[in-house]
Amino acid sequence: MAGMSLRFHEIAEGGHRILNPFTDEKLALLGRVARLRHGMRLLDLCCGKGEMLCSWSLEHGIEGTGVDISEVFLDAAHERAVELGVAGRVRFERGDAGAYRAEPGSYDVVSCLGATWIGGGLEGTVKLMLPALAEDGILLVGEPYWTDEPPAAAYEAFGFGPDDFTSLTGTFDRFEVAGTEVLEMVLADGDSWDRYAASQWWTVSDWLRANPEDPDAGEMRTFLERGRRSHIEYGRRYLGWGVFVLRRR
Repeated sequence: MAGMSLRFHEIAEGGHRILNPFTDEKLALLGRVARLRHGMRLLDLCCGKGEMLCSWSLEHGIEGTGVDISEVFLDAAHERAVELGVAGRVRFERGDAGAYRAEPGSYDVVSCLGATWIGGGLEGTVKLMLPALAEDGILLVGEPYWTDEPPAAAYEAFGFGPDDFTSLTGTFDRFEVAGTEVLEMVLADGDSWDRYAASQWWTVSDWLRANPEDPDAGEMRTFLERGRRSHIEYGRRYLGWGVFVLRRR
């Protein structure tokens, strides 16, 4: 996500705290599923507004680092850390998450939710996450998958290539090829997808009304219309999303 696309997402997700199709309840469930303990260290690549790191620091007493390229999202992350009283336990860095290099083995948990483009796909992203992970640590990877075989038009609607994502079974196969095993998972459902996708429509509509002369208004309207159509026509029927808890095989 770079350039104009990044700005579009900064606008569309302006009212979001979680920048993936997860509700607060799903995020809290994932924290319990991941068996977090006080003092564990988490590295969150493409951390967005830092909601996962901040809320888990409050709930479970973890520490950690979030990395993201968006100044807009990181400003929100810093504010959230202060709001929840965890600013002394978490920190955020601006940078290319795909190029970020942590001290080897220094984190108990390494996460990348919904951004496996940073490694050129799922397998490449797992590969770049592993060096920072402690020997007995876990990875958290958020990834779309097809719940049913999509029509060709769905790929065009989402801007995906046919090999970018696969079925849930195929996703497990890719994790195995990457040298990991799936320990647990928390999957989005129709409601959590709606809260992520549909709640952007109002935000973008308000922005367009407030900024009719913005040079990007035309492209932003296309972004809204395309996103709305792809969600109702294909997303709710064919596209799943989940976070998978992994460790080295």
